[in-house]
Amino acid sequence: MASATKVLIVEDDSHIRRLLRGALTRAEHQVIEAATAREAIAAFGIDKPDAVLLDLGLPDRDGIELIQQVKAGGAAVIVVSARTDTSEKVAALDLGADDYCTKPFDTEELLARLRTALRHRIAGSAEREQLVVGSVEIDLLHRRVRRNGAPVHLAPKEYGVLALLAAHPDRVIAHGQLLRDVWGPAHVQQLDYLRIVVRNLRQKLEADPSRPQLILNEPGVGYRLVVA
Repeated sequence: MASATKVLIVEDDSHIRRLLRGALTRAEHQVIEAATAREAIAAFGIDKPDAVLLDLGLPDRDGIELIQQVKAGGAAVIVVSARTDTSEKVAALDLGADDYCTKPFDTEELLARLRTALRHRIAGSAEREQLVVGSVEIDLLHRRVRRNGAPVHLAPKEYGVLALLAAHPDRVIAHGQLLRDVWGPAHVQQLDYLRIVVRNLRQKLEADPSRPQLILNEPGVGYRLVVA
């Protein structure tokens, strides 16, 4: 990643800020720091970072309230929080966070997640028209899917789920978002609908559906299409 890439750390714990600053500096990122939500908003407006590592437990405001504002400004957002409750993860992802990393964290894993988020931001992955994942080809423009060169017939809901995952590769898409976008707002609690469709997709696309490598489950949160 180019050294000009700016990363804003929003974290009130000085020890964690120091740890993150060291890791990001070694990875040749330009680092900006904020200890409060107010400082974060000011830094975001002035420095216009490419990505934000966002703690949720800020002293003056819940960090989750900043996600939509940061995403609207075009930056990638990775939540770095001690909150492990599934509902917190789902809420952050539903608001547009690119990823969620719980404390304590491995810095190399966090840097890898950051690289992925930045790569998708630069490439405009949400507007990607074609995606090749192993033996599977997904053509979003023409609504076609092939495996080993052969056409794969998908039911409308199956294609809808796969297309949404393919539009955001390597990013966890929350159950609620998948259900809302594919089935409609009245079905956001119908998790069984989604599980059946994912099971069908794995049967059609995975080399070994019992050990999926393409569509992975984030327990209690959502699903991720793995392309990395």
